[in-house]
Amino acid sequence: MPGGREFRGVGGGEVKSTCCFSGKVADYARHRERYSSEILLPILREYCGLTPEWHVADIGAGTGMLSDVFLANGNCAVAVEPNAEMREMCLRLHEGNSSLRVVEGTAEATGLDSASVDMVVVGRAMHWFDPGPSMTEFRRILKPGGWVAVVAFGRTEQGHEENEELEKVLRAYSEDHADTHAGYKVYRELPKYLTRDFRHEELISSMSLDWKSLHGLVMSLSASPLPSDGIYPEFERAIRALFDRYAQDGSFVLQTRYWINLGRFE
Repeated sequence: MPGGREFRGVGGGEVKSTCCFSGKVADYARHRERYSSEILLPILREYCGLTPEWHVADIGAGTGMLSDVFLANGNCAVAVEPNAEMREMCLRLHEGNSSLRVVEGTAEATGLDSASVDMVVVGRAMHWFDPGPSMTEFRRILKPGGWVAVVAFGRTEQGHEENEELEKVLRAYSEDHADTHAGYKVYRELPKYLTRDFRHEELISSMSLDWKSLHGLVMSLSASPLPSDGIYPEFERAIRALFDRYAQDGSFVLQTRYWINLGRFE
């Protein structure tokens, strides 16, 4: 298959892509939904006791968007990311920032020292991990009593017509025509791992996108075909038709959700 997506890894009893964002990193860095420090930091400070002195490990960090929340709080962070293009972009975006270290590693084998961090954080990545081995690794690298924060943020899969129609297009043109949110059940299973002080919170909002922003967001998704794929022209026409159908005054609205999960190990 074209675009570097042929390399596969095994996790959670299913075959999962470990290079699915190759060729998508520029769009990812430019157009993916950003985490809000104003929303997340008050929650983390109040419930977890987060202070600037904590050392944070961002697992599956991508371009470092969730790390940015903690850097804004004055924390030192390490971004663990297996994809070389993502690591390169993360380094480029944080050039000169000595508070962020970028390393190669996976959720199951971070390469970090045991009991070396106060908090493990995961953004839009938990569904790519093998949950059991990942949680074992998180427990290993956390200091005693350390926290895990899994913060998924992005478009909702149901409940808003534009979101549901976009999901249909993505499913129709994805490699295996599967539900692009099928792997998200792992987020609902977090309480069985984080059995101490678990807290779940959901925040619904929306974002308005012009055509360029919608196209860039869609192209940053793992399910989307790359421009080198033969099906790409048809896919782009379908996304454009969706935009033209729903956009008002040049703005296409998607519903978004924070899915915040906090807890500790016994």
